[in-house]
Amino acid sequence: MRDYQQFNGLTLAYLGDAVWELFVRDHLLANGLTKVNLLQKRATHFVSAKAQAALIELMRQDHFWTETEADVFRRGRNAKAKTHAKNTSVQTYNISTGFEAIFGYLQVSEQHQRLQELAAWCIQQVEMGRTNEFHFQ
Repeated sequence: MRDYQQFNGLTLAYLGDAVWELFVRDHLLANGLTKVNLLQKRATHFVSAKAQAALIELMRQDHFWTETEADVFRRGRNAKAKTHAKNTSVQTYNISTGFEAIFGYLQVSEQHQRLQELAAWCIQQVEMGRTNEFHFQ
């Protein structure tokens, strides 16, 4: 197991972005989606900065994260990125970076069961439409 403390928030987010994307792609394919254009369109409901920021709000509301995960989120959110996503505010982008950092942390620390649990919970929230309750810019 690697020590996640060796990685800064942006590095954890870099890895976490890929980890989360893989869970989402696997989910979409498992649900029978095969056309690339439809896959891309549907994936944005999960991987956009706005969706990830909404998932963070739900994690807070439902107390669905550990103290360490909350600390990692803050490290990712507070990291100073030189770029930000198109069509979203810097604040929303920073929150989504914190979301991705949690996934990177769980991957680096080899917490595979928790990673599976968190990914399944996040996917369920999106599928239930709970992320639509939030309006981020």
